[in-house]
Amino acid sequence: MEEKEIIAYKKRDGQIIDTQTAAETDCSDCEPVYFDNSPEALEVIRHSAAHLMAQAIKQLYPDAQFFVGPVVEEGFYYDFRVDEKISDSDLKKIEKTMQKLANKKIPIERYCIPKSEAEKKFAGDDLKQEVMKRIEDERLCIYRQGDFEDLCRGPHVPNTKYLRNVKLTRVAGAYLGGDSDKEMLTRIYGIAFADKETLKEYLAMIEEAKKRDHRKIGTELGLFMFDDEAGAGLPFWMPKGARLRSKIEQILWKAHRRRGYEPVRGPEILKADMWRTSGHYACYGENMYLTEIDGQEYGLKPMNCIGHILIYKKDIHSYRELPLKYFEYGVVHRHEQSGVLHGLLRVREFTQDDAHIFCTPDQIKPVVIEVLEFVDKVMEVFGFDYEMEISTKPEKAIGSDEIWETATEALKEALDENGFKYGIDEGGGAFYGPKIDIKITDALRRKWQCGTIQVDFNLPERFEMEYVDEKNERARPVMIHRAILGSFERFIAILTEHFAGEFPMFIAPTQVIFVPIAENHVAYAKELANELAEFDIDCDIDDRNESLAKRVRMAEKQKVPMIAIIGDEEVANRKVAVRDRRKREQFDLDAEAFIKLIKEQTSEVKI
Repeated sequence: MEEKEIIAYKKRDGQIIDTQTAAETDCSDCEPVYFDNSPEALEVIRHSAAHLMAQAIKQLYPDAQFFVGPVVEEGFYYDFRVDEKISDSDLKKIEKTMQKLANKKIPIERYCIPKSEAEKKFAGDDLKQEVMKRIEDERLCIYRQGDFEDLCRGPHVPNTKYLRNVKLTRVAGAYLGGDSDKEMLTRIYGIAFADKETLKEYLAMIEEAKKRDHRKIGTELGLFMFDDEAGAGLPFWMPKGARLRSKIEQILWKAHRRRGYEPVRGPEILKADMWRTSGHYACYGENMYLTEIDGQEYGLKPMNCIGHILIYKKDIHSYRELPLKYFEYGVVHRHEQSGVLHGLLRVREFTQDDAHIFCTPDQIKPVVIEVLEFVDKVMEVFGFDYEMEISTKPEKAIGSDEIWETATEALKEALDENGFKYGIDEGGGAFYGPKIDIKITDALRRKWQCGTIQVDFNLPERFEMEYVDEKNERARPVMIHRAILGSFERFIAILTEHFAGEFPMFIAPTQVIFVPIAENHVAYAKELANELAEFDIDCDIDDRNESLAKRVRMAEKQKVPMIAIIGDEEVANRKVAVRDRRKREQFDLDAEAFIKLIKEQTSEVKI
């Protein structure tokens, strides 16, 4: 393949158009998009790879009917209906057919027709009719490659020769249009790159990700569990997982208190009228659990905002008290579809490290900067790089455009004046206000959305919140919603995969495991474990009737940082034979030096 081949163009407004479209329009001020692994090029390549996959599926399964095949963050997918059951074992067969089609260098052509004509053309295809219902344009475009064609806005590569580096990753089920009341379609995911080497590197990363999967490691280490009889998406924290979580909670608790946050706690269920006032009922109701008590409708809280608002309103506040910071480890419930539940990353009950800051309009910028400094400290402690993105007004929102513009500009100014880099996610804001999303990068260079900072003028207005200003007049505060980890569940899932279960000593579920060689060595092990327990250091003693080698191997598999072996010599001389798993070192220490070493390595991390 020649270098610097043009596969598309980028217009001044950022829109990507393919060479087929460019041939029909004035593109004199467009920038070329070359065939490489740039984000713009990958969007075109992956969109086209989805169509190539659909073409291959149609050859192999002539009865297949297709819904939509978009580009997504992890590659692309296509939703389709087919009579025959397709599983992961069929992906190789589809890939081979795709490769043959790619090697034929089939031109990809574009033509547009009136919507009424398209409706007639696809009259016998109910899935295409569903697609067209979602399109308001009166003129629709169709892309054709060989004997396959589909409705599509594009952009696409000029021909199939650019689609040789594709890998299909998995088969899943997906409700038609995401509606659980409609039929389940087959969905196949895939990934594509411009060159073989990048694809190979990506696939190696995927294999490593499988080894690091927090569900696998969580089971092996006994951190958490799920029980289908109890309900999907409802995690149970086992002793070791609860230890890990508690350590993180304590570090964050002290960090909040040092920054002047006051702990509060609200109920997990409130009358539905409260959620109507807030706008959750109208804008978020499909994600809420609603019930009836004594003839009145109640809702389990999906967010902690209202509880903090009501606590604020209990008293009259002066401008001198602001900013007022409340924080809560708030348990929330959200009705997630079963198809999107994924270990701890997507659950129906989770706990947010939530806070709400009530301030004056003039305090928005300094408050946001202070929160960002807090975020930076947290990410530094856990070893994460991160980036930021401002998410703007979504389609489903409350409040006037003027209020949204004021809030959005406040966030931009806070970042601009302090030299922070950020991207823009148009339409990605919460329904009540724009936000800064914190996206962290893990050891495999994957990006995860965790923390968020949201500026909200709407809820203070809806709940008629007030403070007394310097003129002794009533004024409306601004509400800043803020979570740094996002939720403990999601953050621990990411941490587990980031460290592959090899948690840093200061948060490790078991920090030391004592392995007494014989029964007469157990008492000394207990003595040392009790002494460490006084300093909140979690220790286990493995005195099972197994060989020493087997117990040491088990400790290794449990990824315990420090293994302390105790035999006759250690008891007689008050020593410990230490195996430091992190440093891969073995050494002997007397009991006092050992206790000191563990205390130093587990000393509180300050944020």
